[in-house]
Amino acid sequence: MIAVIDYGAGNLQSVIKAMNFIGSECIVTNEKEIILNSDGAILPGVGSFADAMDCMNSSGATDAVLEFVKTGKPFLGICLGLQLLFESSEESPGAKGLGLLKGSITRIPNHNGTLKIPHIGWNSLDVRKHEGLFKGIEGNPYVYFVHSYFLKADDENIVSSTTNYGTEIDASVNAGNIYATQFHPEKSGKVGLQILNNFVSLTGR
Repeated sequence: MIAVIDYGAGNLQSVIKAMNFIGSECIVTNEKEIILNSDGAILPGVGSFADAMDCMNSSGATDAVLEFVKTGKPFLGICLGLQLLFESSEESPGAKGLGLLKGSITRIPNHNGTLKIPHIGWNSLDVRKHEGLFKGIEGNPYVYFVHSYFLKADDENIVSSTTNYGTEIDASVNAGNIYATQFHPEKSGKVGLQILNNFVSLTGR
C-alpha cells in the first residue's frame, strides 16, 4: 500500500489516477499511523511554500513525514513536495521547510524577460543516475514541469537528473530512501508512469 499524503494543499487527483493506472494500490490519507504503516509514501504539492508548510504543520503531516523517512521506506516528493524537503525557499522568507535535505530554492532567473515564468511544459532531462526512479529509462526523456522556483542542491551527489531552463535546474534528487522530482511524473506520459512504477518497485510491491 502506498500512502498519498493529503495535507490539504496538494493536487492529488492526477497522482491517484496515475497510480491506479499502473495498478498500484494506494490510499489518500493524513492519518499518521496509516502513513507510517504504508510500504511507501508520496507527497504531492502545488501552491506556495509557506501555505503548504502551514497546511503540513496544522494537519500533522510534518511529523508523519519526518517519522516515515526515519523508517527507511521509500518516500517520493513531487514538485512543491520536492521543495518542502529543504530548509527554506526564497518564495516565502521566514517559512521553515522540513529540513531533510540542504540546498537553495530560488526563483528561476528571467534573463531580461526572455523566459516565461513560471516554467510550464515539457523539457528534457539529463539523467545522472540510471537507477532508482530512472531504472530502464535511457537517453534524455521529456517530462512535464510547472514551477517558478528551482532547486540547487548543496550536495551534487544526491542529484539524479537535471534540466535547463535558462539555468541548470536540479530536476530530481535521491538521498537514501528519499526520492523527489521537480517535474510531475503523473503528467509525464509513459516516462512518468515508468518512474512511478519504479518507485512502487522500490517498496517491494
